Amino acid sequence: MSGTAVVAVGLCTVDLVQRVESLPAPGEKVQSGSVELAAGGPAANAAVAVAALGGVARLATVLGSHPLARLAFGDLTACGVEVTDVLPYRVAPPAVSAVSVRESDGERTVVSHNAAGVAAVADVDLTGAGAVLLDGHHPELAKRAAAAARALGIPVVLDAGSWKPVLADLLSLVDVCACSSAFRSPRELTNPVVIRTAGPDPVRWTVGSESGEVVVPRAEARDTVGAGDVWHGAAALAVARLGRVPTAADVPAVIEFANRAAAVRISHEGVRSWVIPMRRLVS
Repeated sequence: MSGTAVVAVGLCTVDLVQRVESLPAPGEKVQSGSVELAAGGPAANAAVAVAALGGVARLATVLGSHPLARLAFGDLTACGVEVTDVLPYRVAPPAVSAVSVRESDGERTVVSHNAAGVAAVADVDLTGAGAVLLDGHHPELAKRAAAAARALGIPVVLDAGSWKPVLADLLSLVDVCACSSAFRSPRELTNPVVIRTAGPDPVRWTVGSESGEVVVPRAEARDTVGAGDVWHGAAALAVARLGRVPTAADVPAVIEFANRAAAVRISHEGVRSWVIPMRRLVS
């Protein structure tokens, strides 16, 4: 079974984002220049990017019935994301992230509870999916989705982020492992496709015995919040449009598309300011 949709499975947070002249030191209080409240988290941000790039975006996550959850749901829906809440009657608030963005260069700090202590066990609907994107949060949800995708022949893309215990089981089900150069795994990555990003430096890739790198386009960094998530969403969409696991001949184009999307993101200040400009990449 194949399709054009990207099914993102993982974390959705509510992000409180404030722009400041300088990131506060311990014990220091600073006044922000602006405040925004929106849905965030790796899987959620990636889904917004997929929708902005003209793809069909579906998100399987945990939100619940708390008023903050309704805020996140409304924001994602307005961005064109179809949201499936696997724990719709959960009364506790969703994870909240406190984000500070330095105005001069878009650098940020993030404090978040993520999905700690939330047990989410459910099957994910993969009807029409061209790719499944996992962020490693909500481990049982991720493992079920990956196993189902493998059985259906749907490519699985992993936003590896940092090492999480679930990756010991999950990596064997992943076709495209995309991580940063800072990612450290206790074992060698042997996935069919391994991609390592390095901020503004070239993105390196390996497919079997073949390898290469793709130059990152130059862009003025004005806001880096969610830039990596946008990169992974764009990469997953490129894989979905291929309809199969990328070969060595395909990977450079997948990376170039993701690089361009991330460049648009960091060039615009604000949580959703990049969405409309992103659409120009595929118009």
